Amino acid sequence: MAIFLQLLFTGIGIGAVYSLVALGFVLIYRATNVVNFAQGEFAMLGAYLMVVTTADLGLPYWAAIPISLAGMGLIGALFNLGVYYPLRHRSFLPVVISTIGASILLQNSVLVGYGPAPESLAGMFDFPGFQIGEVFLDSQYLLIIGVTILLVAFQYFFFEHTILGKKMQATSQDKEMASLLGIPVARMIMLTFVYSAILGGLAGILVAPILFVSVGLGSQVALKAFAASIIGGFGDVTGAIVGGLSLGIIETFGAAYISVPYKDAFAFLVLFGFLLIRPQGIFGEKVAQKA
Repeated sequence: MAIFLQLLFTGIGIGAVYSLVALGFVLIYRATNVVNFAQGEFAMLGAYLMVVTTADLGLPYWAAIPISLAGMGLIGALFNLGVYYPLRHRSFLPVVISTIGASILLQNSVLVGYGPAPESLAGMFDFPGFQIGEVFLDSQYLLIIGVTILLVAFQYFFFEHTILGKKMQATSQDKEMASLLGIPVARMIMLTFVYSAILGGLAGILVAPILFVSVGLGSQVALKAFAASIIGGFGDVTGAIVGGLSLGIIETFGAAYISVPYKDAFAFLVLFGFLLIRPQGIFGEKVAQKA
């Protein structure tokens, strides 16, 4: 039982990171009807910004985190202006290709600056964690879970109980009608990109002490997050959270009881099963079209 609880705790911690990145996928998709394949690179950039601020500049953690997140907000705004906005009136495919190109550009830019060698990042807390019975609760995993819970609560409050959140929701549901109602659609989309970049950057900051900070970090997390968003129901916020947590748990238990080298394959086996049996995902709805 202790091993089960230990694996469950670890799986929830990893799954929470997938959920944060999946939320970024969902928010941008709902606002622009475009899949941002550079969302994983936001996580990678967030981790590298922490390396720059803490290791290179020597700033304390409490100062480095808001500076890094502010930098991610700026990157999100520039991404919107440089990648999405010029192609906003084009079809789906050119915008998706531009996000893939931006992903490659961001990866290679970091590769030029830091090289292929992975960097390490210390955790926020000095103590490793604490023991409850036979289960060890790692401090970094606790931080990840706690931050994810707070963000989910904040997101619910923001989108359901604030005027700005309702404007962003209206924009994501129908941009043309939102524009007719006087909502500044371009500004709402800009804010969505900024928020998604901050979410991705925060996910990278949280997972960096567990994984090495490398150029491949973004791709590693983004693939799982993208699978999680499809399993949960692409475009559904609750689905992104549930899908991310589910994948983290499945991956952890699969690695422990079946095979460690094939742990990355379990997520895609689950995704393949959903695409065969329930392609709309857990919370998705079937869409019927009449000719």
